[in-house]
Amino acid sequence: MIARVRAGEPEAYAELVRAHTGIALRAAAALGAGADAEDVVQQAFVKAYCALGRFRDGSAFRPWLLSIVANETRNTVRTAARQRTLAGREAALVEAEPPIPETADPAVATLHTERRAALLSALDELSEEHRLVVTYRYLLEMDESETAQALGWPRGTVKSRLNRALRKLSRLLPDFEPGEGGDERA
Repeated sequence: MIARVRAGEPEAYAELVRAHTGIALRAAAALGAGADAEDVVQQAFVKAYCALGRFRDGSAFRPWLLSIVANETRNTVRTAARQRTLAGREAALVEAEPPIPETADPAVATLHTERRAALLSALDELSEEHRLVVTYRYLLEMDESETAQALGWPRGTVKSRLNRALRKLSRLLPDFEPGEGGDERA
């Protein structure tokens, strides 16, 4: 696909954009872009297009793109000079994911919402590097290789930081069991 884009085929890049917009929006929202997530993603796609000459053949596009999204999110947040609150990030994440089905048990839905809020609150207490590695690995469901590539870290660094982050999360969320209640696996 990248070769087609480099050869000047505009539809090829449009296909890449369509295929990766969802994950890019979730990444921007999870990293704190809030209401600016769409703008961050649009800017990230423009920067990715301009930087395609530096893209290494044989590398995965998704982690490379998500590293651009992460950098663009950081730039946007810094430029705006405001901290995103837990409530703002929670709202952005809820909008980026499918809602709980109406047929769901209200008690289960409430538990899901409470657990998600507790997890996001605990994530806020982690250092930036630990928050990033947990977000990429679990919230964005990237494997270790993709996480390492997206963050520009060696795979061993991803493993060690992830291990430390999960230990800290287990102290912050003593009643939390990974894999319980659906998609929260961190």
